[in-house]
Amino acid sequence: MAVDRGRYTCVLLPADAADEPVTAMRARELGRRSVVVGDRVWLVGDTSGASGALARIVRIAERSSVLRRTADDDDSTPEGRLERVVVANADQLVIVNSLADPPPRTGFIDRCLVAAYDAGIEPLLCLTKSDLAGPEQVLGYYAELDLRHVLVGPDADLTDLRAILTGRVSVLVGHSGVGKSTLVNRLVPDADRAVGVVSAIGRGRHTSTSVVALPLPADRAADGGPGWIIDTPGVRSFGLAHVSADSLLHGFPDLVEGTLECPPNCEHTTGEDDCALSAWVAAGNADQRRLESYRRLLASRAGDTEAQ
Repeated sequence: MAVDRGRYTCVLLPADAADEPVTAMRARELGRRSVVVGDRVWLVGDTSGASGALARIVRIAERSSVLRRTADDDDSTPEGRLERVVVANADQLVIVNSLADPPPRTGFIDRCLVAAYDAGIEPLLCLTKSDLAGPEQVLGYYAELDLRHVLVGPDADLTDLRAILTGRVSVLVGHSGVGKSTLVNRLVPDADRAVGVVSAIGRGRHTSTSVVALPLPADRAADGGPGWIIDTPGVRSFGLAHVSADSLLHGFPDLVEGTLECPPNCEHTTGEDDCALSAWVAAGNADQRRLESYRRLLASRAGDTEAQ
């Protein structure tokens, strides 16, 4: 499904290559309930897919998962509290990060991991531009996590990645310039996603402007079906103001054990004198950088610091 100015492009299931996409609008009886990419819906009216035909969406199936992000990490303003549903019914979140040009941003990856765990979606770290730099620094940062990862270069064989995507609904997120659109075009040759360039200061130009679901080629599918990838626009941040403090902590599973000796209602911030987490990490039980990232997210979620 794709969404554009009140019109929804829907694919009939079970999907058939001969079926034309159906353009639909949301029926009035749905009220204010939103329809997002990944939703499974019921259609009435003209579902032929012919030019000018228009169906109506009259029902939305219960969602198995909902990936959300907040506009900003500041709950003191209306904009900062604006929670957006990015996609529905996804099985995994593919976090695309480049190893160089632009350099990897573990702060962004941490945010995406929190959002994935909060939504009950399995994360996958996809490190691009492996021809320019090695993954050791990034993988070392996540050494305590059982985090799946794949390496992708310009001419790399995508067989392993396709196997992970087959039969599943996967959301791709990443900063502009990390090679996400290039990767989508390699996975789905007919996607024709716009590809941008990276400026001299390492910032990518935004290219993808809409969220769209794309079916993987059936000729590369296994018994589980071809699967879908959902491409999202390049984002500069992934706001987490909608995530509770407890859920934020569980986005850092390597730190959870260190909070067991904390007093009740401990917020685990730098200013908590009785927080046991600092001493536990200092004793070598976890990476100090992970604790610093966790506390930065706590602070930015409260609007105390600039979001990463």
